[in-house]
Amino acid sequence: MSLSAFTDYLLLEKKYSKHTILAYQRDLQKFQEFLKEHHDSTVISKVGYSEIRQWIVELVDSGITNRTINRKVSSLNTYFKFLLKIQDIKVNPLKQHKALKVGKKVQLPFSEQELKLVLEDTIEVTDFESARNHLIIELFYATGIRRIELVNLKVLDIDFSNKQIKVLGKRNKERYIPLIEPLIKSLERYVDYRNQLIKIEDKDVLFLTKKGFIIYEKLVYRIINKYFSEASSKAKCSPHVLRHSFATHLLNKGADLNAVKELLGHTSLAATQVYTHNSIAELKKVYAKSHPRNLR
Repeated sequence: MSLSAFTDYLLLEKKYSKHTILAYQRDLQKFQEFLKEHHDSTVISKVGYSEIRQWIVELVDSGITNRTINRKVSSLNTYFKFLLKIQDIKVNPLKQHKALKVGKKVQLPFSEQELKLVLEDTIEVTDFESARNHLIIELFYATGIRRIELVNLKVLDIDFSNKQIKVLGKRNKERYIPLIEPLIKSLERYVDYRNQLIKIEDKDVLFLTKKGFIIYEKLVYRIINKYFSEASSKAKCSPHVLRHSFATHLLNKGADLNAVKELLGHTSLAATQVYTHNSIAELKKVYAKSHPRNLR
């Protein structure tokens, strides 16, 4: 089976981007080069796990990171799944493979100055879209909710009288998050603009496109990326970095770890503790400045 049929499958059925497909092609071609050099063959469909393992060992020895190796193996695994789909093979040789361990990347949060620049200086609220975009950013930073949680918010989830918001998290677990005054004002302003839309298709949903349909995750990502790419030098500007900023800034100001856990909707403290590295760094600064034995 030629690789061209596989790339057609990725493009037409999986709807992958051309950039992603090129990455798959490069990974598979590199594996073919390995097979040619060590086994005098370029037919991927005939290989077993022993050949794949030999390739992985060679990649490790070459100094490539485990994260990159896992991505290359993932490309190969996707190809095998395609071959299974078209019945070109009967067993996926990577079925029992376990990915190499990788260290968790420490994501740096946005600074308070970067948040202030975007919320107070970058976005001028003059219409529905600018009011929506401003609220999305402020809601992420003020509540720490996940992107899918924001997308699925309903109008009735906002309780203005009790100044709280109901969020439906993972495994359909509900939690309530308090609303601070600036966020309430932004919500009220957005709702006014929302009510002025000519047509609303998804009436129960809070966040809409200008055509009145429920907002979608990619658009939310683009909104965050657009404004923070202008205000921040960080390589990654995403909704998750805003969630990270929410947790880190709370902990830096002395918030209880258990309270932050509940606000984030985590089931265990271990998930919340990944945000404490910045808090510890902040504590070290305070310690260095304040401890009597360190004063000179």
